[in-house]
Amino acid sequence: MAGRFEATFEVDRPVEAVFDYLADGRNDPQFSPRVLKIERVPDTPTAVGTVFRSSVKDAGMKTAREFRITELQAPTKIRWAEVSKNIVTASEGGYDLEPLGEGRTQVRIHNVLEGHGIGKLLVGLALSAARKDAPGFGARIKAAAEAAIPSR
Repeated sequence: MAGRFEATFEVDRPVEAVFDYLADGRNDPQFSPRVLKIERVPDTPTAVGTVFRSSVKDAGMKTAREFRITELQAPTKIRWAEVSKNIVTASEGGYDLEPLGEGRTQVRIHNVLEGHGIGKLLVGLALSAARKDAPGFGARIKAAAEAAIPSR
């Protein structure tokens, strides 16, 4: 079983700046408390093929995660796929950004979660938790992006 969750929110910053902030996955710990550490490989500007390696804590368990950037269309589209082997993975995900004018950006984040092995039994719980937290996750991204990106 696989399933999708998403959140849509507005960031009071220009689309180009929000895109740059979100494309650099090293910013994820600023809004995702589950991310303990993260690195970009290679350590060059994010491009298609860039991998973000992280250590995360999910449901009390520490796991290693690797996400590969699969599509990047500045300043409106970022796509990724998890390439690590865990019991529940984000097989695809991304951000869609839309300029709203007056330096504001609408952001939609989405992920497809998929279970592997015993994870097929657990993916429903993971999806339920992700869907329940989606509005809060969006609010954390908004707050972190607005704190990190100077206002004009």
